[in-house]
Amino acid sequence: MERIRRFAPNFWLFMAYSDFSILDLRQQFGAQFRAETLFPQLVPVEPTAWLLETLRKGQELGYNSEKSRSERLVTPVLMELSDRNHRSFSIYSGMNLDVDLGAGLRGECDFIFSFSRIQDFIVSPIFCIAEAKKQDLELGTIQCAAQLVAARRLNDLEGNPVQPLYGCSTTGIEWRFLKYEGNEFILDEQRYFLNELPALLGALQAVVDAARGTVAEADVVTRR
Repeated sequence: MERIRRFAPNFWLFMAYSDFSILDLRQQFGAQFRAETLFPQLVPVEPTAWLLETLRKGQELGYNSEKSRSERLVTPVLMELSDRNHRSFSIYSGMNLDVDLGAGLRGECDFIFSFSRIQDFIVSPIFCIAEAKKQDLELGTIQCAAQLVAARRLNDLEGNPVQPLYGCSTTGIEWRFLKYEGNEFILDEQRYFLNELPALLGALQAVVDAARGTVAEADVVTRR
């Protein structure tokens, strides 16, 4: 990729989400970054017996790849979140979010949350994106930030603006959240862990609640 940057004037055409760096996000999109606690009034959510048992079995099977972590650790947590919210949003898994090829906003996302009920293809309003990584949580956070830029563009193009957008990077065991508002990414100073499920589920529920409120607000404004 560095070779392409040096010799190709239109090197963004060769990029995908996983190729972005913090510098790229700053230079191309003018993004700013800071850190704070995103959920200072977090309400813990107790996991169901199903989730505890499913995670226990998943950990017994092992998770030595990003795919196995995604399937055995991340997916059960997200399914629990969906059930808790009466499946009021869709979770797209392993689908491409190709919004602007010329800007490098293309490629696969591990999980995309949308309040659309269409399951066949990605439809706005997207409100959260999650990336599952084997080890590198920081790399996943940068990749997720690039995907959130694309998500906002898709939302705007389809007339479903949502702000803020949320994202998270996870190894399955450790989770880190970020918020995209205005032109700023706010990285959560708090980390969440699978062995502290009530706090993790509380953070995910806080994302859903915040996004649901934002979408409802936008609907009211649109109807005026």
